[in-house]
Amino acid sequence: MSSVLKTTETDESTLLREQSQQAGQAQGAEPAEQTDGFHVLLDALKANDVETIYGLVGIPITDLARLAQAEGFRFIGFRHEANAVNAAAIAGYLTKKPGIAMTVSAPGFLNGLVALANATVNCFPMIMISGSSEREIVDLAQGDYEELDQLNAAKPYVKASYRINHIEDIGIGVARAIRAAVSGRPGGVYLDVPAKLLGQAMEAAAAQRSIVKVVDPSPAQIPAPDAIARALDVLKKAKRPVIMLGKGAAYAQADADIRAFVERTGIPYLAMSMAKGLLPDNHPQAAIAARSYALKEADCVMLIGARLNWLLSHGKGPTWGGKDHKDWAQKTFVQIDISAQEMDSNVPIDAPLAGDIGSTVSALLAAIDQTGFDKPDAGWTGAIAEKRDANIAKMAKTLSAKSAPMNFMTALSAMRDVLKDKPEVYLVNEGANTLDLARSVIDMSVPRKRLDSGTWGVMGIGMGYAIGAAVTSGQPVVALEGDSAFGFSGMEVETICRYNLPVTVVIFNNNGVYKGCDVNPTGGADPAPTVFVKGARYDMLMQAFGGEGSTVNTPEELSAALAQGISSGRPTLINVVIDEKAGTESGRITHLNPQSAAKKK
Repeated sequence: MSSVLKTTETDESTLLREQSQQAGQAQGAEPAEQTDGFHVLLDALKANDVETIYGLVGIPITDLARLAQAEGFRFIGFRHEANAVNAAAIAGYLTKKPGIAMTVSAPGFLNGLVALANATVNCFPMIMISGSSEREIVDLAQGDYEELDQLNAAKPYVKASYRINHIEDIGIGVARAIRAAVSGRPGGVYLDVPAKLLGQAMEAAAAQRSIVKVVDPSPAQIPAPDAIARALDVLKKAKRPVIMLGKGAAYAQADADIRAFVERTGIPYLAMSMAKGLLPDNHPQAAIAARSYALKEADCVMLIGARLNWLLSHGKGPTWGGKDHKDWAQKTFVQIDISAQEMDSNVPIDAPLAGDIGSTVSALLAAIDQTGFDKPDAGWTGAIAEKRDANIAKMAKTLSAKSAPMNFMTALSAMRDVLKDKPEVYLVNEGANTLDLARSVIDMSVPRKRLDSGTWGVMGIGMGYAIGAAVTSGQPVVALEGDSAFGFSGMEVETICRYNLPVTVVIFNNNGVYKGCDVNPTGGADPAPTVFVKGARYDMLMQAFGGEGSTVNTPEELSAALAQGISSGRPTLINVVIDEKAGTESGRITHLNPQSAAKKK
């Protein structure tokens, strides 16, 4: 794929330089040093501490990528734009600085758009920069090469969308994109770069003056004192309070204050999947293994960086103790969110705390120091602990059960035993059953180490997130994939090998989507819609590009291969043979499947 960059535009840039030089010579002065849009764009990124760019080359991005590398940037080239954008998105989440992705025009831009939208929904700060056709050609629909109104196509799916038309505006354009990506609720930003812009020329000194270094791009948002007092009053009146930590709490990197608040209040806590590790999953106040009981029985729920969306049943229905899916829970809610608009999205919020999580939790701690806080009654915390311990014991029996071939739980048990002693490892996780079950089985003890499909539940984030985490941190990454989920981004194992990244890909292979045992009801030769090639050797794909690969059939083989893959620091893929009958339709969200809903009726 390539964006539009005509030779006449390159000639125009050269002509501008020659005219400038001729003018200077005619006046008897030294010609002013010139620069172009390529250099100014990179200078603007460099001035704002951007070090890494994820992308896929093509005109004009090819020259921009070459120049970026020459200028000291690390350019990570991908095989598909969506995976590059996913890598930039997770880099933004891990660093709180906007990840940068570059794509070419039209098809390349559209390939990246789903991942860009996913970053916005998940509140990951990133900027996708794409080459594009010239505005005047697009507006008249004159049929340019890969013509598309990318600016307006992006707008519904991003936090902000900008186009830069003139070289002198590049500095301001980049600054606006950075501030939009990280300020307030973070999200995806689209920056449109017409090809002609990159070939434009201006005096180098003036170009340097046009560069903007963004000052305090994400300023603290301090909650109102009366909101703090109201929230503590609601919590103090509660008999059975629970704290719910979301990935927004993990993103805030206010780890010490969040832990101090949980421990000083003594309130049991739950964690959404990407918030696992803010406090260790085996913490005495952890109610993760008693989630259903805690949500149903609690009389007050405090949300810290968590949203009452579908992942929390919208705060309604039987999950929360209601009669049906429309019934509001008879509970009080305290919610910390940087966006006041998020409050009352599904149920009334009794004590909204609009502010950034770090400032808000700090203010709550200061208020507790002044006024004190009585910990919940031992009857409540004891009941949760009893449920939790019973469920953990039940899970332990399931995990210790032997099966041949392995099922999901057998394989996860083998992985759990290896990972529990390696807190430095990032765990990327996607799939249906592979994702849902791993959330419950594999404990986390360090924040921001679990990266998964998030709010949208979108598949295909695996290799992009794994690459982004490895490049950003330099730490080992394990990408735990369902065989179906791996198919969305699997070709990026070549990228992992090309950059020799410490990524171990583990594929739970049960020969299909959900399961591999479905049959064609007509008796025809075509396989069922959910069935893949039987006995596929995914490990050979990694071997083809120079990495390590193996197929394992037992828990012992899986444990040994996983430990070896992590310790080697080499690109590794482990093809885990799973019983093709293992798994359930749609994992744990079967109730969202229309077919299942129809059967219940």
